[in-house]
Amino acid sequence: MKRKTTCHTKQTTGGTKQTTGIRKAKQAILYMLLISLLTLCLSACTGTEIEVEVPEWPILGFSQLGDESEWRTASTNDIKRAAASARIQLMFDNALQQQFNQIKAIRAFILRGVDVIAFCPIVEEGWDDVLEEARAARIPVIVVDREIETEREGLYTAFIGSDFHREGVKAGEWMVERFAEIDGPIRIAEIRGTPDSSPTIGRHDGLREVLEDNPKFEVVISIAGDFMRSKGRECMETILQETPDIDILYAHNDDMALGAIEIMEENGIIPGTDIIIVSVDAQISGIEALMQGKINCLIECSPYVGDDLMALVYKIINGEPFPVYTFTETRVFTEEDDFSILPVRPDYRP
Repeated sequence: MKRKTTCHTKQTTGGTKQTTGIRKAKQAILYMLLISLLTLCLSACTGTEIEVEVPEWPILGFSQLGDESEWRTASTNDIKRAAASARIQLMFDNALQQQFNQIKAIRAFILRGVDVIAFCPIVEEGWDDVLEEARAARIPVIVVDREIETEREGLYTAFIGSDFHREGVKAGEWMVERFAEIDGPIRIAEIRGTPDSSPTIGRHDGLREVLEDNPKFEVVISIAGDFMRSKGRECMETILQETPDIDILYAHNDDMALGAIEIMEENGIIPGTDIIIVSVDAQISGIEALMQGKINCLIECSPYVGDDLMALVYKIINGEPFPVYTFTETRVFTEEDDFSILPVRPDYRP
């Protein structure tokens, strides 16, 4: 005996259509499940593998130079996030501050046959041979964050990152404005980044370009701190021993500036007051120090290029027009700004 089933629906506008739509959706799901079961049964009975086409994500081989700073951690996390969002498979390598490791990683990407290679170079020179290998394999290469110098042209496809020389110029311009009413000499201590890296060269040269026309400013000591907070502490200890009478500390990144601030405070020096501090990055810790009055000026260097990088990858592999050079925005944040409009940064700190 068949049981009669009645389906009751609310008599509202569009109610019947909605019920019909739900019924059709359920039927479609059941149909798909039935097809899947039949496919499995056929495979089991015949021993034949039935291939189902799945869209393949492009593969990006990416070599990060290391994890030396808060900036680098933010860069890595942003690229990983953007790759997943853009449906790009990411082969990620951490070079641990060694160019040899980056070259080895790029060669591994070539052997794997990735669609695009991208890397943040630790230094400017020494890339010609491995990039020639990538060109021979017809794999496009994107240089990220730091620029490189090559002996042969056309060894990389595009660059995306910061204008480090402009950052140094903006730091110098702010110093000139800040000390406009003060007679010299104005003594500057500089904590540089990794030797022979493009941010170190650009930030060093950009500052001096401005100071050439302002002789009352003098860089009395310049020490390499490798963009590391611990090295910033060491450099500041040396500065206080060798040239304690300084007016400005110019640090090539926030981590080194924050390490130097720790040493100042341990020695009874008030950062931002006794010594004016100019730093490059404007990451979350640097912005916090600016709001606390410990840093006077921040020059922005954004690590958040992930979305632009993934868009560039798709343009290259699809044969669409793309910019060869893409530079991020360089803003200046100072102690006199309205802190309510300072940029909000993702907190990637441990």
